[in-house]
Amino acid sequence: MPTDSISRRSFLGAAAAVSVAGVYPSFDPLGSTSVSGNVLPEAARTWPPYDDALVIDFLASPGYFNYPLNPPLDAEMIKNAVESGITAVNLTCSGSDFASSVERIASWLNRIERYPDTFQHVRTVADLHTAKESGRLGIVLGFQDSTPFERDLANIETFLHLGVKVTQLTYNVRNLVGDGCLEPANGGLTRFGVQVVERMNELGMMIDLSHCGQKTTAEGIAASLRPVAITHSGCNAIARHPRSKDDAELRAMADGGGVVGIYLMPFLTPGRVPLRADVLDHIEHAIQVCGEDHVGIGSDLSTTPIDGSDEYWSRHREFVAGRIERGVAAPNEDPDILFTVEDLNSPRRMELIADGLSNRGHSDERIAKVIGGNWVRLFGELWHA
Repeated sequence: MPTDSISRRSFLGAAAAVSVAGVYPSFDPLGSTSVSGNVLPEAARTWPPYDDALVIDFLASPGYFNYPLNPPLDAEMIKNAVESGITAVNLTCSGSDFASSVERIASWLNRIERYPDTFQHVRTVADLHTAKESGRLGIVLGFQDSTPFERDLANIETFLHLGVKVTQLTYNVRNLVGDGCLEPANGGLTRFGVQVVERMNELGMMIDLSHCGQKTTAEGIAASLRPVAITHSGCNAIARHPRSKDDAELRAMADGGGVVGIYLMPFLTPGRVPLRADVLDHIEHAIQVCGEDHVGIGSDLSTTPIDGSDEYWSRHREFVAGRIERGVAAPNEDPDILFTVEDLNSPRRMELIADGLSNRGHSDERIAKVIGGNWVRLFGELWHA
């Protein structure tokens, strides 16, 4: 293992250990980090309104993300889901086709039923408030690809009835709906894709353009009569990457009333693991381009920190190797770069983001919008009761 990977592993192990114990990294004004064995004063480590806010991470999971097999939820994952302070997540449950997606939905509905004190299935804004009031993690079922619809528009309504509230049109490569961000042809939406957008609009299913190609993104925004989302992405103006978006795309999305979620992935800083300061840079640029009413978070992570263990490294490398072999891996999906942000490797990462924005001078009102309020507004505009 390269020397920098060893240091990252040591850091992640320490960060995970202290975050579980309720201790978080402290930050100096220059952005350097330190992990202390002492609990920091409340004012030094938190954004005070956090516990009262509706906090939405609109691409996340209680279990490990980016793992070859989604392991059974253990006691630590359950604990972190509750203690994260996150009100709800958009949880990916799509398979490669209709049947496998139904199986995945069923497995997550079973988990929600098995842990009723931990999870709340969210179908409506009212469900979201119930999750907040009861201290549970809300689960919004979502797809990261439209392939489960197969060739039948009727399947969209079937999945909506099963609780799927958001669907990403493509996943990196080409499908029946359009081209993903890794498809060199950049062919945009197909005729069937336009029909899918129209039907999702009619039913109130949120359209997600996160992994879509440039033309698919632009044409998806133009074809939709309702606001669209880019649930997990970054800003190409800060660091160019196929998974991130140009200002023109972000501006068009915002002009239509949509929301972009900034992810906590190495695509923010190609070639290295990002830090909290990098996440804040992308958030601030998105606010400058889109306005404060159109920016949120979609981490693409688990609510459980990465422990940096040898087992995790082994699983991570296996996962990345499989994606490379299938041709779906994006640039910077490196077996020796973990999918995380080093100094946000905590169940309370959303609180740490809020604290970082506050330290940079953003108002409490704006911060509340970014860490959840903007998603709640969009849910209310799109989701039918």
